[in-house]
Amino acid sequence: MQEQRSWCVQVKIGPLLGAFLGAFLCALLGLGLLSNPVHASAAESYPNRPVTLIVAFPAGGGTDIVARKVAQRLSTLWGKQVIVDNKGGAAGVIGTTLTAKAEPNGYTLLMATLGNLTMNQFIYPMEINPVKALTPITNVVGVNFVLVAHPSFPANTVKEMIALGKQKPGQFNYASSGSGGAPHLAIELFKNMTGTDFVHIPYKGSAPSIADLLAGQVSFTMDSLVQTLPYILSGQLKAIAVLGPQRSALIPKVPTVAEAGVPGYEFVNWFGLVAPLNTPADIVAKIRADVSTVLSQGDMAEQLNKMGADVINSNSDQYGAQIALDAQKWEKIIKLVGVKLE
Repeated sequence: MQEQRSWCVQVKIGPLLGAFLGAFLCALLGLGLLSNPVHASAAESYPNRPVTLIVAFPAGGGTDIVARKVAQRLSTLWGKQVIVDNKGGAAGVIGTTLTAKAEPNGYTLLMATLGNLTMNQFIYPMEINPVKALTPITNVVGVNFVLVAHPSFPANTVKEMIALGKQKPGQFNYASSGSGGAPHLAIELFKNMTGTDFVHIPYKGSAPSIADLLAGQVSFTMDSLVQTLPYILSGQLKAIAVLGPQRSALIPKVPTVAEAGVPGYEFVNWFGLVAPLNTPADIVAKIRADVSTVLSQGDMAEQLNKMGADVINSNSDQYGAQIALDAQKWEKIIKLVGVKLE
């Protein structure tokens, strides 16, 4: 308040006109009609109510598992609940679109995936361009994908699987989280590079696809280690290969697809936080900083790593650049592979 009075006095000590203007401006300031030169940032009071974190897939999938861990830690840090809201459908298109159309105030966020932001727009007729309609906050984790099969599946190696897909085309099926989702694209890329033929069975999310794989209703899938690791370790599913550039320390005996017979093959997913376009920069910066804080907690990083998710914790610019680069990459791959809605 002292600073406000001092500013008014400085105006009044000028000529007659200056005194008149000074008095007028001071009156406006006193009534609250003129902003104080030193104003509070919107981020200083954020969040002052619950925050919704949308997951564009059903509960129980890899994205959902990671989102709930992050939400729990943020709820503790903020003292306000972060509510995970599952909006599944159309391989993530529904939840992604809902986020883009939400009010850009920081109270609606999306735990996005590689498929949400860089693949769907080239497969589905979307109302939005997710690269342009969403504000990147931070890429939370890189997620290892693995080729897993029901124990009854005849192939135990990548080479055996390739032979099976060529000798008996169309006789074995695979599950995915939905047409255009990351598992679907990963397998279609594999089929394209190996000249194999397997039948696609799309589901409404990874959780139901894994459930039917466990029941033997489908032969195999490619999905996150976050979701499949417990079943691999228990022997309910067999891991044939990991899809990334190197083996996973969690299943070190399982080779990569590239070293097992398909040179050049690589697929790594990621989960990151985004907000609607035009969300205030200071709020985006606060969310990013606070997410970085919870990801830097030793036990948090350890928990995620043990699940098959590697902490990335990038800044907004780095994440935005990654999204743009992956969108260019997958536009070319989708055209090459010829993925269509089913």
